Amino acid sequence: MGSRYGGIKQMDSFGPSGETIIDYSIYDATSSGFGKIVFIIRKDFAEAFKNIFESKLKGKVETAYVMQEMDSFTDGLEYNKERSKPWGTAHAVLCAREVIHEPFAVINADDFYGRDAFEKAVKFLINEVSPKTWCIIGYELSKTLSDNGTVSRGVCQVDGEGNLISIAERVKIYPEGNKIVYEENETKTVLPPGTPVSMNFWGFHPDSFNFIYKLFQKFVKDNGDKPKAEFFIPIVGDSFIKNEHGKIRVIQTSAQWFGVTYMEDAPGVKNSIESLVKSGAYPVTLWD
Repeated sequence: MGSRYGGIKQMDSFGPSGETIIDYSIYDATSSGFGKIVFIIRKDFAEAFKNIFESKLKGKVETAYVMQEMDSFTDGLEYNKERSKPWGTAHAVLCAREVIHEPFAVINADDFYGRDAFEKAVKFLINEVSPKTWCIIGYELSKTLSDNGTVSRGVCQVDGEGNLISIAERVKIYPEGNKIVYEENETKTVLPPGTPVSMNFWGFHPDSFNFIYKLFQKFVKDNGDKPKAEFFIPIVGDSFIKNEHGKIRVIQTSAQWFGVTYMEDAPGVKNSIESLVKSGAYPVTLWD
């Protein structure tokens, strides 16, 4: 559920034949070489979700569904019962532990990433991934903003060899005049437009689940009393690097991201997809 969007945006139609944004991601993924799609969802809209995707994907790609619930992988640990939603993006990834045994990518269902990102991810997962080498697709900050409000982004620091030094989740980024700033503790900080940011497109080795699980257990012990604490993927990435478990390659793309953070973003996304269809990048009906 998108609190700022006001609905379940993962199931809204944006393409000319009723396609969702995730339809385009699946189309790009399978066209680039991915052979399995795992949907991480919540039980309360599982049936509606499956009704949308099962019929059009059946026979085209292997699919699996896992449920992210409040108590998934908490293993009896105490936490604040006022909590109203699960533990965030890294917790969502952990919920897929039992059905993924191969190198894999992680994306958001409400972000349009572009074919280039999937092709680069496949190349990495075939040739480079290991228990000590993960990746992140890095987007230029200026190409990931919304005209309708602030956005959250994982801001990346990258070394001279293209490896991630650190990633910090900035939850209030927006353009101000001819600059881009983020706010934190009532202080504004300017970010260069070319700053590489995470749009939660990651490449992992299956051994990563063991690392994520151990870190999540510690996170719940340390933050269980905070009803809004979230276990973000950047927390996992930052710990992986800083504790010298391995390196994370930043694979940069110049693709234009678009997505639906706000309801007001929807018309722009529809127009962008329509332009791509007219250019021949996608067929009018994806799953014919």
